[in-house]
Amino acid sequence: MADDRMRALVAQMPVPEPATTPFVVPPPLERARVAIVTTAGLASREGECAWAMGDAGFRLFARSERDLMVAHVSGNFDRAGLSADLNVAYPVDRLEELAARGRIGSVAPRHVSFMGALPELSTLQADTGPAAARLLREDGVDVALLTPV
Repeated sequence: MADDRMRALVAQMPVPEPATTPFVVPPPLERARVAIVTTAGLASREGECAWAMGDAGFRLFARSERDLMVAHVSGNFDRAGLSADLNVAYPVDRLEELAARGRIGSVAPRHVSFMGALPELSTLQADTGPAAARLLREDGVDVALLTPV
């Protein structure tokens, strides 16, 4: 029943249409630096609290950080897989394996988590999204692996 209500709510949300679709040609994956951008609402177990409803901010995690928890405000998705293996939504170990095999150039030093249950996107579009993108560009990121939750 809750799933049906959520689907009905989301189906009525407007889908923003960007004026332009920026695109750059990335280097071949064998030379690309890859970062994860997820909407899993992850938080560090060390001192971070759960996300608040409508929080359009983001959190950065170091490449080496693995002690993360799902702190997403929405209970409308099955967390079992993610609880069993963080790589379901935050595949940092898989990226490390790809880099070790030479399939990607390198793994970014930082990755980004947003909280995906946002009924209003203007802050994300105008502020926090571009801010996160700038930080990833500063890290030399060529490709963002998006993992929507």
